[in-house]
Amino acid sequence: MRLDNERPSDNIEDRRGEGGGLGFPRGGFPGGGGMRIPVGGRGMSLSTIIILIVIYFIAKAVFGIDLLDLLNGGSGRSGYPQSQEEQIPRTGQGSQSADVTGDAGKDFVARVLGSTDRVWGEIFQQEGKKYQQPHLVLFSGFVQSACGMAQSAMGPFYCPNDSKVYIDLSFYQDMKNKLGAPGDFAQAYVVAHEVGHHVQNLLGIAEQVNTERMQTSETEANGLSVKMELQADCFAGVWAKRANDSKNILEEGDVDEALNAAAQIGDDRLQRRSQGYVVPESFTHGSSEQRQRWFKAGMSSGDPSSCDTFKANQL
Repeated sequence: MRLDNERPSDNIEDRRGEGGGLGFPRGGFPGGGGMRIPVGGRGMSLSTIIILIVIYFIAKAVFGIDLLDLLNGGSGRSGYPQSQEEQIPRTGQGSQSADVTGDAGKDFVARVLGSTDRVWGEIFQQEGKKYQQPHLVLFSGFVQSACGMAQSAMGPFYCPNDSKVYIDLSFYQDMKNKLGAPGDFAQAYVVAHEVGHHVQNLLGIAEQVNTERMQTSETEANGLSVKMELQADCFAGVWAKRANDSKNILEEGDVDEALNAAAQIGDDRLQRRSQGYVVPESFTHGSSEQRQRWFKAGMSSGDPSSCDTFKANQL
C-alpha cells in the first residue's frame, strides 16, 4: 500500500499510556457492548471480583441502579449501543511490535485518516455539503469516550457522540496472529470502515436506524445493525476505489488483504470460532460473504449511492 502521497491527518489524539481512572484489566471491562471476555484475575483478587458482583446485583435488585451504566457515564446501553465496534474476541495483551504500535503505526493510521478525509471531503463537496472530519483516538487498554468507558476487547469503534474513531493499535497484531488477517491494506480497511460509520452519522442514517432499533424486536434490531455494518463496509470500498483512482495507493495483493480481513471478521466465522456453531438471527455485523460482497460493491462503483443496504433486495 502506497501512502507517501497522502497527507497525514492532524486529527489524531494519542492517549496511549494515559490509563483512564478505573483500571479494569484488559479483556475484563464490563461495559462497551462488544464481545466481552471475562475478568481473568489480573489486578483483582477472586474475592474482590465476587464482592463486586454481589454489590452489582444488590444495587440493581434493591435500588434499581445499574452500576455498569453509571460506569459508562450513564450512556444507557439498554437500547441501541451508542458506538459501532468490530466485535472480535481479544485474548491477552498481544505482542507489542514497533511497526504496529509505535510511531510508525501512528503515522500509518494518520495517513489513512488523511486519505479518508480527502476522499469524503470531495464526495460531500460534489453533493454541495461540507464534510466534518472525525478525530482518531489511539489508546492502550481502555479509554473514556463520549459513549462511555471502552476497553480494547471491543476492538476499534466509532462513537457518534464525539465523532471520534477509537483504536488500540495492538488490535492489528491480533488481526495478524489470531485472525489470520495480516497486511497494511487490511489495517486500512478497519479505519475506513469506522470512518464509514462517521459518514452515516453525518448523513443522519445512524440516528434514523437507532430510533428504529429502539422500537422493534431484538431480531429485527440485529438485522438493522447488520445493514448498518455492511453499508460501512461498502463505504470503505468507495474510499478505496476513489483513493486509488486519484493517488494510486494500491499494490498487488492489497485488495485480497481487505477481502480476507472482511471474511475473518464475519459473524458466522467469529461465532464458529468462539462457540462452535452459528446463530444467524444473532448476527450484528453480517456474514463473511456479505462483508466481502459489500466491500467489493463499493470498490467497484466508487459511488456511495450503491451502498444502500437498507433498500437492497439481497444482503
